[in-house]
Amino acid sequence: MIPTDCGSLDELLNGGLPIDGVSLVYGEAETGKSSLAVQCAVNTARMNCKTLFIDSEGAFSPRRLSQIAYDDLEKVSPLITLVKPITFEEQATTIDNLDAYITEKVGLVVVDTITSLYRAELGGSKKTFALNRELHRQVACLAQSAKTHRMAVLILSQVRSVFAETHVSIEPVATRVLKFWSDIVLSLKHTGQSRVIKALLEKHPDRKSPASCYFLIESNGICDYGRRSYRE
Repeated sequence: MIPTDCGSLDELLNGGLPIDGVSLVYGEAETGKSSLAVQCAVNTARMNCKTLFIDSEGAFSPRRLSQIAYDDLEKVSPLITLVKPITFEEQATTIDNLDAYITEKVGLVVVDTITSLYRAELGGSKKTFALNRELHRQVACLAQSAKTHRMAVLILSQVRSVFAETHVSIEPVATRVLKFWSDIVLSLKHTGQSRVIKALLEKHPDRKSPASCYFLIESNGICDYGRRSYRE
């Protein structure tokens, strides 16, 4: 397991991100997706393992890393390898060549976000079917690599609004593809309080029904939030 270092979230996930599986985290902006990813990378380093961080959105913040790994930044930072594809094709090339990056020391692969470059190319494109098929292939490749190399894979996704007759819901971009290949699906939602986020566990191999918890986004990462003091 790769712990998130947030007690309530680790309890929700039965310990953290599973080795040899894919975890999908999705949510709107400012719900802590990137902070969670960096925090997991820091915890992987503290286990003396490496992280391959594929920054497809250009959102990786060295400042955020220094805040979360404040006490041991010099030890942690060399264990995080950053790759920054700028096109969907470059993202595909990176994923196809994971074996060139992955060694026995790699414990985690992060893609932040798996859908940003896909979505950019999708806009106005007549190649929707081909792009969907390619995204499907990339996520399948990540799932296979997780099992082959016995490592955790964390993919983050942007969201889209889905309009129904009585309400509007939020779903990850390319919902069917991402949820099909993911062992864990975690939705992050804003609440009525600043920096307080609701984490809804939609899918987990060890849970038969959805469950949730709350966490707080702080300057040094995500941390527990007192459930009893929260009112939505």
